[in-house]
Amino acid sequence: MVKIGLISLAHMHGLSYGRALQASSQAQFVGIYDRDEQRGSRYAKEFGVEYFPDLSMLLKSVDAVIICSENALHAEYTLAAARAGKHVMCEKPLATNLDDAYAMVRACEENGVILQTAFPMRYSTPVVRGKEIVASGALGKIVAFSGSFHGRTMGALSVTYKAAYREPFAPLVPGVCFAPFNDLAAAAALISDATCAVVVEPVQGEGGIHAATPAFLRGLRALCDQHGALLIFDEIQCGLGRTGRLWAHEAAGVTPDIMTLAKPLANGLPIGAILLTEDVAAAVGPGEHGSTFAGGPVVCRAGEVVFDRVSDPDFLAAVAANGEYLRERLRALASPLVVEVRGEGLLVGVELKTAVAPILAAARQRGLLVINAGDNTLRIAPPLIVTRDHIDAAVAILGECLAEEEKRLTQGR
Repeated sequence: MVKIGLISLAHMHGLSYGRALQASSQAQFVGIYDRDEQRGSRYAKEFGVEYFPDLSMLLKSVDAVIICSENALHAEYTLAAARAGKHVMCEKPLATNLDDAYAMVRACEENGVILQTAFPMRYSTPVVRGKEIVASGALGKIVAFSGSFHGRTMGALSVTYKAAYREPFAPLVPGVCFAPFNDLAAAAALISDATCAVVVEPVQGEGGIHAATPAFLRGLRALCDQHGALLIFDEIQCGLGRTGRLWAHEAAGVTPDIMTLAKPLANGLPIGAILLTEDVAAAVGPGEHGSTFAGGPVVCRAGEVVFDRVSDPDFLAAVAANGEYLRERLRALASPLVVEVRGEGLLVGVELKTAVAPILAAARQRGLLVINAGDNTLRIAPPLIVTRDHIDAAVAILGECLAEEEKRLTQGR
């Protein structure tokens, strides 16, 4: 049972939290600290809990605190709780300036605690957004991986590895830590009973077209089972036939608890989906998960048609065969600029010894659209209905672009 204390009752919602804690059968309401001794003692007596005249004594007695103070004191109380290793939930915005906000986030990260608030981020007052501390004590961390890219909304951005994406929007969801991709020992060192979820792309797209090994995914499944954490697979880019299998994780023979889908599901129309096991779905009530434009009849009908097509075994076999052909043709270019050709199905990465930007521009001028996956990797993800003729034409253009760039670099020496 999680032990929770209230810090300050200066804000009226503190009374509501006190009553909720008093009525909870799964959380123990330990006591109250308030600088106003008369107020603190009065409410401690009303709730039948101890009044702590010294904040450090309360912090020694609890697992987590709820802070309901004036704005000016939030930083002081939060830093004290974080440095004592206690999880923190704040009723009101956490700070009135960025320095205080960042200091609180850093203190919580350094001490492995969760910082949450009941209110969303506001323009004038930086806060960390999150759910309230749950009475069951289900406080936890999220483990993600180096090279990951999961999106640009707040939760997805929080588990995206590249700092350039995250830092302009900090502070983000707290409690996220990153392990090296495909390093099971490093992941095991971070995953514990305090971990609530592990999120991974079976094949990284933005991170350079790197596939998780079957042993790595199986190991993550075992670690999540051992510690009671959810295993989340992000198959938005690599799923739905892209790798020559319906789901990229199939080769590992494991099943995630949650899987995310989007981009290809409606063949270009805007759609997203989340797949849950029955156990996870049972924990999600009506209205707890939704989206403004989700579930529209047109895009859902499109998704149904696309899924029927890409799940056909013959279609998937063609994707796998064409993907292998594409990689063979790229390797046959034997360009001295190419370090490696890798990928699965029709998700292919060509790592170069040089920056890819000039290659992208030259290819575009010749009518071929390819994108980057990092600074030095070409990402080639053609339509799943691509033909061998299309592949031959695309590889010929890339060959010209690579030769042109090699010549330019040689002459510049």
